[in-house]
Amino acid sequence: MQWLQNPSQNNVDNLNNVRREASRHFKNKKKEYLTDKMEEIEITRKIKNIGGLYWGINYLKKAYQPRTNIIKNEKGYLVTDSHSILARWRNNLFQLLNVH
Repeated sequence: MQWLQNPSQNNVDNLNNVRREASRHFKNKKKEYLTDKMEEIEITRKIKNIGGLYWGINYLKKAYQPRTNIIKNEKGYLVTDSHSILARWRNNLFQLLNVH
């Protein structure tokens, strides 16, 4: 907020420092998380739980896949609002399940 109100060089430097610290913090958290996951996988390997081992390896190999919540309404327009999506599913399932 200070930078938006007064974009001086001092405020820009402070903003960059905060961003750098946040980036470093989250990078360390991610490294810690991955280390813990690899230790869990190693434990499952030692107890010879092959299913858990493969599940853990596949979990780590997969990249981030964002969820897309987009459907078409009755008129064919794309809808992204969660309430509209739920209403569309409710109407669709009501029509499918209430057949005489």
